[in-house]
Amino acid sequence: MEIAHITEPHPDTGLVNSKLGVWLFLASEVMLFGALFSSLILLRISSLEWPHGTEYLNVPLATLNTMVLITSSVTAVMAWASLKVNDWAKHRMYLAATLLCGFGFMIIKYIEYTSKFEHGYYPNTNNFLGIYFTMTGLHAIHVLGGMVVMAYFLGPGARLWQHNREQFTDRIEGFGLYWHFVDLVWIFLFPTLYLL
Repeated sequence: MEIAHITEPHPDTGLVNSKLGVWLFLASEVMLFGALFSSLILLRISSLEWPHGTEYLNVPLATLNTMVLITSSVTAVMAWASLKVNDWAKHRMYLAATLLCGFGFMIIKYIEYTSKFEHGYYPNTNNFLGIYFTMTGLHAIHVLGGMVVMAYFLGPGARLWQHNREQFTDRIEGFGLYWHFVDLVWIFLFPTLYLL
């Protein structure tokens, strides 16, 4: 039995199943990160003293991470666009570049976290570091999840292209939506935690 609306959009939603699922998932993610940003605001306005991000955080490394993630968004779009013109080799090159950017982000984040621990800065040091580690740690887990999905599409998941190109392209588009969301969260995290 064939599952309906795998490649043909549902008449009520105008979306295929995978894209609808990604949008619903992203809606739950907006609530999750929205709650954390709300917590940050409440902690900040209720605190008599709140440190400036530069007192604890490395702005140049975070700036580099921002550029890495923005680059990865561009390569993710190019990976999807390559599929739309049936260029499999370019798709794999751009998706691998996106995965490489993910690795780069995680390595920079590892360097940043290691530096904090060497200076004795832990989540229980104060509220600022507590919310910093919570939000950036949760974001890093999302980056890691995206990297796992990319590795799947570069590995065993790539076989779907041979059987159903339209479905594979839809899946890459769904992954791209997730990856852009992860990048967008960082675009909000960077100025909120590091610059303000």
